[in-house]
Amino acid sequence: MAPLREVARMIFKQALADCSIERAMALHVRVQDGSLYLGKESVRLNRLQHIRIVAVGKAAAPMVSSLLSRLPLPSGCDLAGVLIAPKAPAHIPETFRFFAGGHPTPNAASFAGARAALDLLQALPNRDRASTLCIFLISGGASAMMELPLDPAISLEDTAAFHRALVAGGASITEINCVRKHFSAVKGGRLALAAHGAMCRSLLISDVPAGHEDALGSGPTLPDNSTVRECRKILAHYELLPQFPSAVRQFFESANLPETPKPTDLHAEACVLLSANELASAAAHRTEALGWTAIIDNTCDDWEYQAAARYLLDRLRTLRRQYARVCLISAGEVVVRLPNTPSHAEAGIGGRNQQFALYAATLLQPSDGRIAILSAGSDGIDGSSPAAGAVIDETTLDETTQADPSGDDFSTRASALNALAAFNTTPFLAVHDATIMIGPTGQNLRDLRLLLAEC
Repeated sequence: MAPLREVARMIFKQALADCSIERAMALHVRVQDGSLYLGKESVRLNRLQHIRIVAVGKAAAPMVSSLLSRLPLPSGCDLAGVLIAPKAPAHIPETFRFFAGGHPTPNAASFAGARAALDLLQALPNRDRASTLCIFLISGGASAMMELPLDPAISLEDTAAFHRALVAGGASITEINCVRKHFSAVKGGRLALAAHGAMCRSLLISDVPAGHEDALGSGPTLPDNSTVRECRKILAHYELLPQFPSAVRQFFESANLPETPKPTDLHAEACVLLSANELASAAAHRTEALGWTAIIDNTCDDWEYQAAARYLLDRLRTLRRQYARVCLISAGEVVVRLPNTPSHAEAGIGGRNQQFALYAATLLQPSDGRIAILSAGSDGIDGSSPAAGAVIDETTLDETTQADPSGDDFSTRASALNALAAFNTTPFLAVHDATIMIGPTGQNLRDLRLLLAEC
């Protein structure tokens, strides 16, 4: 009988493979009867004179490669683009410019890439809607990889500090991106607004909750439904302003903080290629193929990690009374609030998935029997660690002494609680062979949690 931890690892890896960008692009992008279909929207190819592509995010490079492989270039039509991604693909057209944007905080290339994208769109030679098509490929990570403050006096250093404080402040991803939208010259629909008059189509690989696609990458190509008032409420609720550099704080305290483009200001079509829903469904399909009952419950999306762990474990305990072998599947993200200091220096090596998994291990009781709990990021990266996440079971916190090479005892419950308190979960979990090491995936569909129980 395979250990449940290995079953969970296998389901996670298979679900990731089932959500390939190439497969999703083939489903949503096609050429038929002289028209290019991007989702449900179509464009007559013989009318196009200019195609511009801006791709940003962790999945930007494979998205560009997959799109170009099925994008016929009409005679006389020119193609140019900007690609902002962690690293360049093996081949991109000579008319594309590449920028290695920073993540999780912006770098100089994030600024340069944002300027290049704006320049590309603002320099369009013909604004006739029938002849110019702008395709935006947006995936998770775009908020940091492409950035440019609305206030040109705000430096890169201050912008990076602003991003760090915002991410660590305890707000949800939707709230974080609401604030980012009102800070940036390329977010909240402002990038697409630069292509005024051109047809704009966005293809999205979403790492935000369903129905909040304008929060993906802080919504550079979609009209913004959030407001300055909401932004100010978020800043006040999480007491964020004192944590920002003075230049950023002064910007947000301005009485004339600019509003973002709204649906009446910007018309932009979007198609979601992949999301966390597809990842959860793929995991359910793989689970059921193994003869298990699969239940999807995304109720705790964006919950604080401790509350999410308690909720899911209680739900699993209820389900296992009904099913001999059950897997509870939860997609989305949990919130971990780091120490409220300017540098967050107290935080160790870890991430929200490992924090969740190790905390869940502390909740297990002898009566729970055979249980495995996996929590991992689909991008292959969890916070400050090299791991994607972790998988634990009922033996993870047993009292068998397992010392690490330094001689420290990492086996006791007290050590686990200390690791959680220090946000330093990776060393503990690594000693117990609980970390999930897959490397960057070029994908970003939020996080996946699998809770397996077997009688």
